[in-house]
Amino acid sequence: MSTIALRHARVHYGPLEALHGVTLTAPGPGLTVLLGRNGSGRTTVLHALAGTVALSGGAVVWDGTDVTGVPAHQRARRGLCLVPERRAVFGSLTVRENLGLTSARLGPALDAYPQLRPLLERRAGTLSGGEQRMLAVSRALLARARVVLVDEPVQGMSPEVAARTYELLSGLDACVVIAEQRLPPVLRGRPAVVYELRRGAVVFAGEAGELTR
Repeated sequence: MSTIALRHARVHYGPLEALHGVTLTAPGPGLTVLLGRNGSGRTTVLHALAGTVALSGGAVVWDGTDVTGVPAHQRARRGLCLVPERRAVFGSLTVRENLGLTSARLGPALDAYPQLRPLLERRAGTLSGGEQRMLAVSRALLARARVVLVDEPVQGMSPEVAARTYELLSGLDACVVIAEQRLPPVLRGRPAVVYELRRGAVVFAGEAGELTR
């Protein structure tokens, strides 16, 4: 079980403040959904949790320990996996090589996404957008991370594959945080913590069912 949180977090990009004292908690095992339009701060929250952007104020707390000063690569070694929206796979490597960077056991990834099996010897950069997202998410599944952060996990996927992806992420024994523009219909009936962000601030915090009422 793992829990990760932001406490009064502020992030600046030059003179612009992207997060205005954001406080949120993502409990695990379980699913937390960050909602918001482009520019709302949801992607910045993921990167702040991962350590790939620095806080200008506040803290990142992981299982009760302040990890604000812990570099991103050390957070990864401790069991945090970030799947960004862009550049989530190594385009010059094959699908097999991409998966092999995470685990020598490819079976779980191919069971999750059988569509990847005939693509194993293809370079990841030649895949469609949906296929690249499948590859990126399958690497997160193989990582067996304690905290999994995924930005727009189903971008480019068919509705059937998207539903399967949400099922896979929801079933992980980890703290899973995903960022989406809207609450996916398939998640409305599932237990999930939801935060809605607008212009760098939290405007809603509650359960998925509360948001849809």
